[in-house]
Amino acid sequence: MTDKPTVSVLGTGIMGAAMARNLCRAGLPVRAWNRTRDKAEPLAAEGARVTETPAEAVEGADVVLTMLYDGGAVLEVMREAAPALRPGTVWAQCTTAGIELTPYLAAFARDHGLVFYDAPVLGTREPAEAGLLTVLAAGPEEGRETVTPVFDAVGARTVWTGEDGAAGSAGRLKLVANSWVLAATAATGEVLALSRALGVDPQRFFDVIEGGPLDMGYLRAKAALVLEGRLSPPSFAVATAEKDARLIVEAGEQGGVRLDIAAATAERLARAAAQGHADKDMAAAYFASFDDGEQAG
Repeated sequence: MTDKPTVSVLGTGIMGAAMARNLCRAGLPVRAWNRTRDKAEPLAAEGARVTETPAEAVEGADVVLTMLYDGGAVLEVMREAAPALRPGTVWAQCTTAGIELTPYLAAFARDHGLVFYDAPVLGTREPAEAGLLTVLAAGPEEGRETVTPVFDAVGARTVWTGEDGAAGSAGRLKLVANSWVLAATAATGEVLALSRALGVDPQRFFDVIEGGPLDMGYLRAKAALVLEGRLSPPSFAVATAEKDARLIVEAGEQGGVRLDIAAATAERLARAAAQGHADKDMAAAYFASFDDGEQAG
């Protein structure tokens, strides 16, 4: 292998496409596959080779990077790729899969002689496009020299959480971080909805908290998406956020704790999706406060 590993990117949605572009821009040879090929085709202009099947994408690859909807989708796609997987290939599993499925993914890696890295990322569309994600990674020292150029191309930093990818320490940290992100997003929507119900200009609220410990750049950014009607294209879609919220609730249950806020957030996101907002930014959870899913004023 050269110092520029060949990378197979399986899944070119919001995050996967951005990561593939940054891999191309870093000069790494990239093969890209997506179930809906049209979503992968634009990557050809960046220098990626778009393939028809997962097996074609992974053939001869040094690193396989998966960024799919959930753990079940990852396992399904990797099974399709299995005939072309080469023992010793590094697998960077970046999908937020949850703690229940990670051991099954690691077992698949063992069965096929892959070097497994549990490697979810923190960040949404904008940092992904800019190559500024934070990569949370767990996996063996052996193989890191191969996967490091990949992580460096897609992220601003890599935080190593352990040497055993099968233990899922990186994925567990990702769920903890996402629990805060989703709670803050849901709270933002409720603040805006309550302001509307009480006839309070949201700007008065922002003026009151400005510069103090309650002020948050994230709060202002998500509120602006709602107030200015900029919910598409999403940085992180409602449907995907709901999936993550449910993974967080399940993880809490397995750990013997009740996560009421995460559970309520999952329900808010589900209502927003049912109202037709599934493909909008997760800030659209705001609409779940209104029975008819009405638009902002």
